[in-house]
Amino acid sequence: MTQEARQSAPTGAEPEGELEGEPELAGVRNFRDVGGLPTADGRRVRHGVLFRSGHLAHATEEDAAFLGGLGLHTVFDFRNGDDIALEGPDTVLAGTRNLNMPLSDPAEGAGFWHIVRVGDVASLHELLGDGKGEARMADAYRKLILERTGEHARMLALLTEPENPAIPALLHCAAGKDRAGTSIAIILLALGVQRSAIEADYLKSNARSHRYKVVRGDGSTGAAIDPAIRELLRSLFEARLEYLRTAFDTIDERWGTVDRYLEEGLGLTPERRERLKERLLTD
Repeated sequence: MTQEARQSAPTGAEPEGELEGEPELAGVRNFRDVGGLPTADGRRVRHGVLFRSGHLAHATEEDAAFLGGLGLHTVFDFRNGDDIALEGPDTVLAGTRNLNMPLSDPAEGAGFWHIVRVGDVASLHELLGDGKGEARMADAYRKLILERTGEHARMLALLTEPENPAIPALLHCAAGKDRAGTSIAIILLALGVQRSAIEADYLKSNARSHRYKVVRGDGSTGAAIDPAIRELLRSLFEARLEYLRTAFDTIDERWGTVDRYLEEGLGLTPERRERLKERLLTD
C-alpha cells in the first residue's frame, strides 16, 4: 500500500525523455513555465509570468526557495477538499497569495482513493474498466468547460485587473494535468496561442520527469502498486489529446467560437482580453 496513491500511476509514454531547460523540483511534480508558446499573430507568451505544476504540499525548502524567487503574485490552487485532505495544504510561499478555487475532478471523492489504497481491483474495474475510465475523463473535461464558467471567469478577471493583477501566476491542481491543464489552455486560447502549441504543452505532463513517484509507507519509492490497478488508473493519469480536444469541442459545440466562449461564457471583454495580451505576450 502507498501513502500517496495518487502518485502511483504512470502518465503514459509520450514524451518519454527529460525536458530540457526546466528545473526538476524534488517535491513538486509537473512544474513548467509556459513562456515561449507561439500565437497565431507571431508573438509569444512571455517567460516568467505564467507557470503550471502539481500541488505544492510536498515542496521542500529548496523548492519553496526556488518558487519564492519567481516573484509570484498568486498561486491558483484548483484542488477540492478531498485533494487537500489527502495531500495536505500547499507549502506557504512568502509574499504570495494562495487562492483555492476548487474545480471538478474525475476521481473526486475520498471513497475512490480508498478503493485504490486498499487494492480493490474488482471495484476499480467496475468504475474504470471497459472504457469507463476514458469516458469518465472526457466527461470531466466537458464539465470543466460547461459547469466551471464562474471559476474560470474569476480567474481571468483576476489576471486582467487594472490594478494589482494576479501576475506572475502559478496554476496547479493535484497532478497539474487536468484542471490546471484546462485552465492554462483557456488562458492560452485567450492569448491566441495556436491549438497545436497548447496540445504540445499539455502532453509534456507525460514526461518521465513530470510523473508522480510511488511512495511506500516507509517513505521509499518504487513500483509498489498492483499492476492491475496501475493499468486501470492509466486512463486517469495519462495526458491524452482526446481529453483536451473534448474541452475544445465542447467550446465549439456550445458557443460556436472561442471568441464567443470567452466573451459570453467567461465575461472576458475585448478590452480585458487585450490587457491580458499586453501583460502576457511579447513580440
